[in-house]
Amino acid sequence: MSKTAVSTENAPKPPAKFSQAVRKGNLLQVAGQVAFDPATGAIVGDDVAGQTRQTFKNIEAVLAEAGSSLADAIMVRVYLTDTAHFAPFNEVYDELIGEAPQPARTTVYVGLPGELLVEIDVLCVLD
Repeated sequence: MSKTAVSTENAPKPPAKFSQAVRKGNLLQVAGQVAFDPATGAIVGDDVAGQTRQTFKNIEAVLAEAGSSLADAIMVRVYLTDTAHFAPFNEVYDELIGEAPQPARTTVYVGLPGELLVEIDVLCVLD
């Protein structure tokens, strides 16, 4: 079973040598996405809620290119820069992720470059 890279102009290009997503069989792993505008490279959103919305737009663009959606997500990993961002992040997450059963989720606190406040990667199983 071979691996296939997924790439779209509707999400930011990776800053290093890795794929926006990789599919192998019915598994699809979307690389960590951040709040960059795919056209300009500028950060969208000056708070965690705004950046979370843009990050999910980028994720959804990659998923769409692979013929998938957030409905196929079984695991979401969230990287936040500050524990104070947990509650506002969760408000947007709950709005965007959809109805139960929601994917499993891990949230960790990390340093991100520049003014980035959130990074998210997603694992999907496709039918």
